[in-house]
Formats: sequence, structure tokens, C-alpha cells
Amino acid sequence: MQEDFLHYVWKHKAFSTVSLKTMRDETIAILKLGEHNHNSGPDFFNAQLSIGGQLWAGNVEIHVKSSDWYVHGHEKDKAYDNVILHVVWEHDTEVFRSDSSVIPTLELKNFVNTSLINNYKELLQSKSWINCETHYPEVDAFILNNWIERLYIERLERKSNDILKMLKASQNDWEAVLFKMLLKNFGLKVNGESFLSLANSVDYSVVRKLQHNSTDTEALLFGQAGLLEDDIQEAYFLDLKKRYQFLVQKFKLNNQGVLPLQFFRLRPPNFPTIRISQFANLYATEHQLFSKLINATTVDDLYLLFRKTVTEFWTTHYTFKTDSKPSKKNISKSFIDLLIINTIIPLKFCYAKAKDENIEQKLFDLIKSIKIEKNSIVEKFLQMRAMEKNALSSQALLQLKTFYCDKNKCLQCAIGNSLIVKN
Repeated sequence: MQEDFLHYVWKHKAFSTVSLKTMRDETIAILKLGEHNHNSGPDFFNAQLSIGGQLWAGNVEIHVKSSDWYVHGHEKDKAYDNVILHVVWEHDTEVFRSDSSVIPTLELKNFVNTSLINNYKELLQSKSWINCETHYPEVDAFILNNWIERLYIERLERKSNDILKMLKASQNDWEAVLFKMLLKNFGLKVNGESFLSLANSVDYSVVRKLQHNSTDTEALLFGQAGLLEDDIQEAYFLDLKKRYQFLVQKFKLNNQGVLPLQFFRLRPPNFPTIRISQFANLYATEHQLFSKLINATTVDDLYLLFRKTVTEFWTTHYTFKTDSKPSKKNISKSFIDLLIINTIIPLKFCYAKAKDENIEQKLFDLIKSIKIEKNSIVEKFLQMRAMEKNALSSQALLQLKTFYCDKNKCLQCAIGNSLIVKN
């Protein structure tokens, strides 16, 4: 038996309330279960109970055994003096407040249906890819679909925390936050953190002054990334190097905190040189980019904004040192999808919250217009059960696997809950 399960049982009133009595034979009537506390202190705040005909208002503490009260040292903590009921699975000793008064105890094990316990144990003892793999296809479609939407909002809220930290660091400059988020996601998984460190190495006021000139922006980013340090006698490279040296002097730049960029195992279209040039060209050609992104309502609007290419030199190069066959090297539709999923929608969500606006349905419509992402986690879920093949599903499934399945949080999961309570 685990304490988390007892929290679940109490929170959801998943036990018989008929003839509830304390270990001292006092009748218990539950008027209010209380609010689940996930921080330090008693487990449920502000419960209302009738015990032995006396109305009580206070907190509820839950343990597997009564003696855990002393194992956890609650008898020394005055925060537990207002506990009005000690709920346990097994009663093995009386517990007292600091004034020596007895705390009424409810032993739950005789009031919980055996099937509930067995279903819970079956989930937690599973050795499958996810605990509910065997029963996942049986989950009611209504429950699953509602949970998928909730999971996606959870994912947006988690990403919002990162955005808010950036916003605070930039003194509420949304344009600066967009710059950092976009540059990070232009680096994808391999160079994402390196590109973020690159963005953090330059005050956005510098970017704002240079962004309308793609060559100056390239010089800034290539220079800060340490890509202009070679001895290459090529006109474009020398021009960038000269511009960067001027910028270093003018803006007192340094790049000591910039992480090294990776080229190894990347396809040439994803080389950081190509992504930096595309990024610089985006900022040079799209003025007031933040406003345009916030006001864009359809995926086609966003495709139009991001369908940029590289500057002229990069049409025949992937690196500074070697030539390649001429190609336009446009930002692909699939790459734009990733930018919408990981940058634009989280930014829209966070900005709307800051403005106290509800745009959840608009964001649902937007993310559902993007194809489902392809990765091993999503594919495994789809093998078990068919779902809507859009990016909302894939984002929700990533949230489910990472923050619930991998952490055995079946009790906090709507899918796990539905399987635990089934007969």
C-alpha cells in the first residue's frame, strides 16, 4: 500500500461512507473532504467533518500506518495541531497533538472496494512500456479525448513558465523573448541550447538596431557563434569578419558563454550556418515580426511569414569552406510546423494569458491544422489505438508519456483513474 493511493481514495471519496467510525467508535460524517495540499503541512486543508456528533473544521493527515505520524515527526510540529482526523490504512497506535489530546483515527482498509485495490496494484506492477498498455485501447473515447486536450494545455502551461522567465530577464520585452525562442528552435534538438546561448550573448537592443540588414545580422550571429575565426580568404567571409570586428568594438560584445555549435550527424540543410542565414533573412524581411505572429490566425498565414531562404552566398554553400550545387535552401514546411508548435503557439498562449484573454479554442484549431509529429513515442501510442493525426495529439502524448507514464503517476492521470475505478 502506498500513501499516494490513500490520498487518491480520500480526494475522490472512493470508499464507502456508510457506518464510518473512528477507532474509538465515534460516528464520522464527511461534509467537506478538504483541499489537497501538495506542499509541506497536513495533506488536506479546510475539511469539515462531524465526529461523534460534534462539528469540526480543520485539516486531515493521511498515512499508511498510524505510527507513521511519529516516523515523520509530526508530534513535534505545531502545524499538525489542527488535524481533526488521521486517516490510515492500518491503525497500529494512538496519536496525540502537542497538548496530549487524542486525534481521532479512521482506518480505511475495511471501507475500500477490493476491486479498486486490485486495479491499482495491477497498474503499478505492470512491466509494460506504459502501465496501462494492456487496457489503454479500452479507455472510453470521451475520457481520452478530454484528457488529451487537458494534457496539451498542461504542456503549454509548462512552456509558459520558461517564457515568463525570459520575459522577466528581458524586462517584459516580448520582441526579445520571441528572438530568443525562435533562435533556440532554429537550432532544433542538436543545437537548440547552443543557439539559445548565442541569443543570450547579445542584448536585444543590438539586434533591434541591426535586424533590417541581413548581412549585419549574419555577421553578429556568426561572429558570436565563433564561426568567423578561421583564416579564409573569401570576399563574403572577410566582409562578415570586418563587420563583426566593428560590432564588437561598438557594442562591447563577448561570446565567452556561447556553447559550441554541432555539425556532426546533421543533414546539410540543418547545418547551423544555414539556419543562422535563414534566421537573419527572416528578421531582415519581416518588420514587426512579433505583432505579425500574434495576429496570424491560420497556419497558412504563418507559412507565408516563415517561407524564407538563405542569403546569396549560402545558395552555393553549406559551410564557409566548401562550395555546393546551387539551391534555394528555403525553410521547409515541416520545419515551420516545428516553429509553430514549439515557439509560436506557446508564445501566443502566454501573451493571451498576460492580456487576460482566452484563446484556447483558437490555439486548438491552429495546432489541429498541423500534421502529427513522427517520433517513437507517438508511433507506439498509435499502434495501441487510433487517434486524430494532428500535432495536438502528438504534443499531448509526449506530455502523457514524459510526465505521467514514466513517473508512474497513474493516480493523477484521467486514463489511470478510469481503469482504477472500473469494476
